Amino acid sequence: MIIKKFQAGTETEAIMRAKEDLGKDAIVMNIKTIKPKGLFKIFRKTQVEVTAAVDENNDSDKKTESKASAQFNDKINEKLHPEQKVEDEEAKALNEKLNSLAKLLEEQIESQKKETKSESDKKVQKDNKEDSGEDSKDEKSETDKKKDAQETKESIRQKSINLIMEQLTGNEVSYTYAKQIIDEITHTGNVRTLDDMLSCVYQKIILKLGQMQSITIQKDEKKPKIILFVGPTGVGKTTTIAKLSSKLILEQKKKIAILTADTYRISAVEQIKTYAGILSIPVEVVYRKEEIKDILPKYKDYDYVLVDTAGRSHKNKNRMDDLKGFMEAFDEFNVSTYLVLSATTKYKDLKKIVDLYEDISSFSLIFTKLDETDAIGNILNIKLDTGMSLSYVSYGQNVPDDIEVMNPQVIAKQVLGGGDGYGSGR
Repeated sequence: MIIKKFQAGTETEAIMRAKEDLGKDAIVMNIKTIKPKGLFKIFRKTQVEVTAAVDENNDSDKKTESKASAQFNDKINEKLHPEQKVEDEEAKALNEKLNSLAKLLEEQIESQKKETKSESDKKVQKDNKEDSGEDSKDEKSETDKKKDAQETKESIRQKSINLIMEQLTGNEVSYTYAKQIIDEITHTGNVRTLDDMLSCVYQKIILKLGQMQSITIQKDEKKPKIILFVGPTGVGKTTTIAKLSSKLILEQKKKIAILTADTYRISAVEQIKTYAGILSIPVEVVYRKEEIKDILPKYKDYDYVLVDTAGRSHKNKNRMDDLKGFMEAFDEFNVSTYLVLSATTKYKDLKKIVDLYEDISSFSLIFTKLDETDAIGNILNIKLDTGMSLSYVSYGQNVPDDIEVMNPQVIAKQVLGGGDGYGSGR
């Protein structure tokens, strides 16, 4: 299988380049728009990138030529379109005061100052009329000013807290956890300015999200590493496996095999075989857990074996028991388990799902469909509820692009109302 990327000014032109290079049998795997980046981006044009694939023929000379061409093309693309390093989101967020939230807070603060000043002036004028003594008038006026200043300071502080709370809860962060975060940063009395408060909340969320758990093999681990994907129906387990398989092969040059036990869902096997066929990945269909011990030795020299399981409703105890029995068949192997959840699921249901799957095994969490919701506070809620490690986020149907290791800075910024989230061209 030959997989190459082609860039041009238009989609049609990019596809034509792919067909000219790979032949008429080439399959378009993905199409995406690449916006110019960097200091001189205003002078650069938007490009369309097409990822295409074609089966290799038996002509060894052509195969070698195609491989060399692909390598050369990759080198050229690296030179012309170097991957932009991820900016320090924390610094960026603080400099911009978390975009719209900070602006809103500042507007509220200025409004509060004007209202307080106006009331203070009226009060002073009234007192001046009532008091004919000059010394007494000045003394009272100074006292009132100090009192008003203190009231203004506290009012601004409280309004800032309220607005941040509204942002967090509006993005479905639990009120309990939102209040906990606010209390943790304000009880010391060291948080005085808007910037201080935003910075502390932002950093606190990042710390609470914790270290992400990606798919890796440690030096002392035996191969193959078995990666089990479990979760409810309809959350995108199969598509997630396709994306991760593509990344492991194309970016890390790993040797991958896929096992699927999803024999309940119509066309599930055909779907995973289609993805696997494009990437030249072997696929094994498992009908009974007893087959696993005979299948896995075939792949002892592989880096990873990714296992797709049938979606199980957390309300169906029998199906959950079947899953537990299936997973026990992997006990003697090097196994990691990932629970796949949809970011669009209600928090109450997410909590029930996680609680029931937690009875089966420990796992890391993958959240899908982030492109279908703006409120992602449930990611923080579930993390704080369970203590389970977070791992990947998925936000579209493009294979392999629309998946990545979760970035705590992006999540923190989004729940605070700053910037765009996953799937929105951040």
